[in-house]
Amino acid sequence: MSNDITYLGTGRRKTASARVRLRKGEGKIVVNDKELTDYFSLDQAVRIVEGPFNTIDQKDKFDVTAQVQGGGVNGQAEACAHGIARALLKFDEELRIPLKKGGHLRRDPRRRERKKAGQPGARKRFQFSKR
Repeated sequence: MSNDITYLGTGRRKTASARVRLRKGEGKIVVNDKELTDYFSLDQAVRIVEGPFNTIDQKDKFDVTAQVQGGGVNGQAEACAHGIARALLKFDEELRIPLKKGGHLRRDPRRRERKKAGQPGARKRFQFSKR
């Protein structure tokens, strides 16, 4: 395979979406034109993004360029990881089993529950007074 082949993947989580470009390289990850550790200052977010590579033990074999928008830090990190996993599938379909076992291919459907009218939050209720 030549170095100029690019594999695309789209990842989503909550309100965040990531467009990921994956190509063979030396393990450089760029998110919104910044280095991974510069964009995601939290170590946990960095570990989430690198998760699919750690599952298949090929962290230093690919370069990643991701464009992320919407959501917060955690949602964006999980959207990046989802996009990376889907791009890796396009590179090699045999990676489906370990990626699926690691939980990287499932799009997490959980979202924030809406606030209900007449109450202070989604589930919280005002204090009940019998008298």
